[in-house]
Amino acid sequence: MPSDARLATYFHLHLVSDSTGETLYAMSRAVCARFNNVLEIEHIYSLIRSRAQIDRVLVEIADAPGVIVHTIVDEELRGALEAGCQKLDMPCFGALDPLVSALSWYLGAPLSTRVGAQYALDTDYFNRMDALSYALGHDDGQGGQDLQAADVVLVGVSRTSKTPTCIYLAHRGVRAANVPLISPSEPPAALSNIEGIPIVGLTISPDRLIQIRRNRLRSLNERRDSAYVDTDVVRSEVVAARRLFERQGWPVIDVTRRSVEETAAAVINILSGGHAQVEVLG
Repeated sequence: MPSDARLATYFHLHLVSDSTGETLYAMSRAVCARFNNVLEIEHIYSLIRSRAQIDRVLVEIADAPGVIVHTIVDEELRGALEAGCQKLDMPCFGALDPLVSALSWYLGAPLSTRVGAQYALDTDYFNRMDALSYALGHDDGQGGQDLQAADVVLVGVSRTSKTPTCIYLAHRGVRAANVPLISPSEPPAALSNIEGIPIVGLTISPDRLIQIRRNRLRSLNERRDSAYVDTDVVRSEVVAARRLFERQGWPVIDVTRRSVEETAAAVINILSGGHAQVEVLG
């Protein structure tokens, strides 16, 4: 464990949601990441929709004092949670309150009290599920005969975040397929019969790629070195892929310092007519 982690301040963070808790979890992670040497101990309570559940949550909060953040919509349950926290002398915040209040004032529109409204089984929901099914069925070159149905195809050498990026894009409703570069100097045969589908090249620094591949081998209990992690081979592989992208005129995203979310955002930017920032290899 890094020394700064050992010296960090720990605190209990109670996340109370009447739905899946995904929104609350993502928000709390984003906020907590803004603080140095502060680590949260998360307590997540999902699908809290009755007074009995609120009472049980308050018991657990009393046992682990900290900060309470919620997205409870029902006024009675919300009031019970906030009153209970007040009695325990613990801060309790409605995570969406500032934005909801601002939009309500601007729009002059009444608020919905429907729980989990963002997860409605509407067209967008089914489009996301369809995109997810497509991404899984067209991972790593599978289902190549159906690439024409993709919204975008990601291309790159092994371990350049193609699969997780496609999965993340699917949750945004984007049908993404990915094709590996087996021979980085030649375009994959699977791409020869598609027209009008955006193709995006993913690149990465050789040093970072070797690190990722070594971790992958260790997870498979493979201790022997091979060309898969050889410095010269990997560097040649990355350079050849980069030259291929340039010859084909494909937009390129350098994933070296990008999270999957940032890579997906760059892909969406390309699809909407923007340009990805390309970092020159050292």
